[in-house]
Amino acid sequence: MPDDAALAATLPLTPCIGICRLDDRGYCIGCRRTDVEIGRWLMMSDAERRHIMHEILPARHRQAQGITAVMGTLQSALLPLSAPPTGPGWNHADMTALLGHTLRHPAAVLIGLRESAQPHLVLTLRTDQLQAHAGQVAFPGGRSDPGDADAVATALRESEEEIGLDPALVTPLGYLDCFETISGYCITPVVARIAAEARLRPAPDEVAEVFEVPLAFFLDPSNMRRYTMEFRGQRRPMVEFVHGRHRIWGATAAMLCNLLQRMGHA
Repeated sequence: MPDDAALAATLPLTPCIGICRLDDRGYCIGCRRTDVEIGRWLMMSDAERRHIMHEILPARHRQAQGITAVMGTLQSALLPLSAPPTGPGWNHADMTALLGHTLRHPAAVLIGLRESAQPHLVLTLRTDQLQAHAGQVAFPGGRSDPGDADAVATALRESEEEIGLDPALVTPLGYLDCFETISGYCITPVVARIAAEARLRPAPDEVAEVFEVPLAFFLDPSNMRRYTMEFRGQRRPMVEFVHGRHRIWGATAAMLCNLLQRMGHA
């Protein structure tokens, strides 16, 4: 009978710790290998196995730890679901200078983070035919209906109507501060997780495109551009982000800026 040392020398290198189940990102929760890597493991050379074990898997562990830390920071930055903001918006003074004390209609948007190896924010590009904010990038959302129980209900209903998002695949996390718009709305931003398997279908009469941007892009300070815009005789500080061919500005960029400020990234 061979001794234990001799037997061990004949076995392939493996990082397996006996827990073999894939997470929602496609990685084994025990060793962080993919199903393809696990399936090919016995056919790999020792050099391939060492490369995966000593370079790829540690990088995946670090990435997972980084995502966990970011999501923890995000969660702690939000207003809790049990204490939704009631307004006025954090920009109330600026809007009062422009709109006076006219009634602000309640509205809500969904700031949805799709679960993946890197969380992505889900955004829409509005069609050019809309009367308001045509062709602009926006979060799914809209005006509150009398039948909506709260801002979460508004955000989920509007997201289902605009991008076909199944509410059952959304986990609300909390709120950002209310934001007032030049069109007379007081928006409650609802931050939520969207399941990786959620299928999104834009409503063609409202949404030209649904696209996603990595949260890490917004967390990088170099991607935020500050500028000044003149509106109704007043100069207003603005922010914007440009990702690929999409320019993210106006209310959407302002709400993202509020998120970054609450997370300590702006």
